[in-house]
Amino acid sequence: MQSEFLYDTARRWFFLIPPIFGPLQFFIDAPFGRFAPSNDSILVLDGIKSWIIMELFSPISFITVLYRGPWAASLSAMSAPQVILTSLFIIHYLNRAVISPLRTPSRSKSHIAMPLFAIIFNIVNGALMGTYLASPTASAFLAGAFSRPSFWAGTILWAFGFMGNILHDEVLLNIRRKSKAKGKRNENKLGKEHYAIPHGYLYRYISYPNYFCEWLEWFGYALAAAPLPAFISLTETMRTVQPPWLFFWAEVWFMISRAYRGHQWYHKNFPEYPKERKAVVPFIF
Repeated sequence: MQSEFLYDTARRWFFLIPPIFGPLQFFIDAPFGRFAPSNDSILVLDGIKSWIIMELFSPISFITVLYRGPWAASLSAMSAPQVILTSLFIIHYLNRAVISPLRTPSRSKSHIAMPLFAIIFNIVNGALMGTYLASPTASAFLAGAFSRPSFWAGTILWAFGFMGNILHDEVLLNIRRKSKAKGKRNENKLGKEHYAIPHGYLYRYISYPNYFCEWLEWFGYALAAAPLPAFISLTETMRTVQPPWLFFWAEVWFMISRAYRGHQWYHKNFPEYPKERKAVVPFIF
């Protein structure tokens, strides 16, 4: 009972916190990436190493709770849809936490506050996702998943989002590779490593297609993995919303403001930046 109480409490706070703190980033630059501090303070960390460490907490928390949590499941006892969804989560983080950063030629430093916040977020999110997938709620909902169009639509959306994320990240990696090959890893006028205007694919329409594709990925995952929350009232929504939808909800709130600030940065620092590009949602925002 205590575990269920903690699970429900964490779900409610994970619903409430993102719309409170996410919009603050419309006014305050998160201190990493192009907005990273330029000094050599002990509080400023290596970009690649800190990224790997903070992102690994999510799959570790997920796997630990999935197999050691209140509704611990063994692989043999899980249904095929549960195994598929577990695999998709781990595949995403295998790429995000290991493959992608190890392929990155360089990454801007980060203030320690960002990895610490990300570690907390990833521990809680990974635990919620692992607890949900092993729960009786998920088992009941996924029992007939293969006969439900939303499961297949969701997994296809996840796949498109995942591949789109990798594709658009590759555009950014190529900019860094070319910069390094030309010896341009020297500082630009802002004291940051070289940046350039990305082109191709969804960059034609938005500044942050990697964010947009990640939203598509986790929207698809939620569609496949969990029932839609009830939107009758705030209380009822918090009671019924499940972790896959909470993950999507939190990502949108925390990332849309960062995309907006980054979009403004591009326009400020590149006079030739395409005026018709939106920040993160094609043709809209």
